[in-house]
Amino acid sequence: MGSLEQKAVEFLKTTWAELGKTASPDDRIAAVLEEIHETGTYTHTFEELEHGAKMAWRNSNRCIGRLFWRSLKVQDSRHVQDEKSMFEALQSHITYATNDGKIRPTITVFSPKNNHTNSETRIWNHQLIRYAGYRNSDGSVTGDPASLAFTEECHQLGWQGNGGPFDLLPVVVQLPGREPAWQELPKDIVAEVPLSHPQFDWFGEMGWKWYALPVISDMKLEIGGIEYTAAPFNGWYMGTEIGARNLADTDRYNLLPVIAEKMQLDTSAAHSLWKDRALVELNTAVLFSFEKHGFKIVDHHSASEQFMAFEMSENRNGRDVTGDWNWLVPPMSGAATEVFHREWKDEKLSPNFEYQAAAWEQKAAGIKKLSKCPFSKS
Repeated sequence: MGSLEQKAVEFLKTTWAELGKTASPDDRIAAVLEEIHETGTYTHTFEELEHGAKMAWRNSNRCIGRLFWRSLKVQDSRHVQDEKSMFEALQSHITYATNDGKIRPTITVFSPKNNHTNSETRIWNHQLIRYAGYRNSDGSVTGDPASLAFTEECHQLGWQGNGGPFDLLPVVVQLPGREPAWQELPKDIVAEVPLSHPQFDWFGEMGWKWYALPVISDMKLEIGGIEYTAAPFNGWYMGTEIGARNLADTDRYNLLPVIAEKMQLDTSAAHSLWKDRALVELNTAVLFSFEKHGFKIVDHHSASEQFMAFEMSENRNGRDVTGDWNWLVPPMSGAATEVFHREWKDEKLSPNFEYQAAAWEQKAAGIKKLSKCPFSKS
């Protein structure tokens, strides 16, 4: 991977070139190398932080929504040193990014990891907004099964939910050398979309809903060798992330059997394609509901077209696009999208976002692998 000095120099040279600076980067590189020599690290200017975060989105191999990488709003919270200010910054992020439904890609960057002490600022949540999962005595789960472990951690910290299927989890933060702290999000800043269907009246009576803003909060942002271990970011949803994964997966809300029963489909044999028919209607409901209530969302066919436009734009700028085919292909009607018929090198570039172990897991090494992609998250 190279030394910190090598990563810093490479990043600065690339940044200077991409920003079209006429001056040489030599003076800045010399200052950074001196700072590393004296302190073991260096501090990004806001311009470097901003462009580095945008580059990280551009380099995210699992993200289909990278066409809009230049529009990322970077909120600099590296100065934050207390929990109250951190909660305020996170709430500000949610309000700004939600933008009355016209969702804006946003990232809030907190202080980087201390290379000397290995101390780091962390957000315990996978997403700032997510629903709790409660294990019942019979082994079933109320709410989101993907949140079971984190919900139990929240219980140990003193939080108690209502035991419902769509209870908002608290936000848990941890500053270096301090105990974790939690706070519930003000409900007036969390946008939730009640789900209904353009043809099926019963759909709206089921009480199903989903939140409008997917803010990934447990990944690490690496820029020029500096690791920002708390840097929550968001784009907007692709409909299938909700309709074909969050609400449809058997280890999530598993709504397909319920929908099939309501549609009076023959579920006795797979070849009746009852799952496919139920899946289409669930995704129809998600797109319909978000648009009905004025929240930005993209369908998987449009997202595929946008990704191809991203590739053309990158090629015009002399850059090859990298990508993880398994995650770029939508989880529904994949063969009907152009990305299905293409291939990319799954090569990791820097800057980038990286998975890191769950904050509450006391492990010396190992990465908790989550099947998600930056800026377009389930």
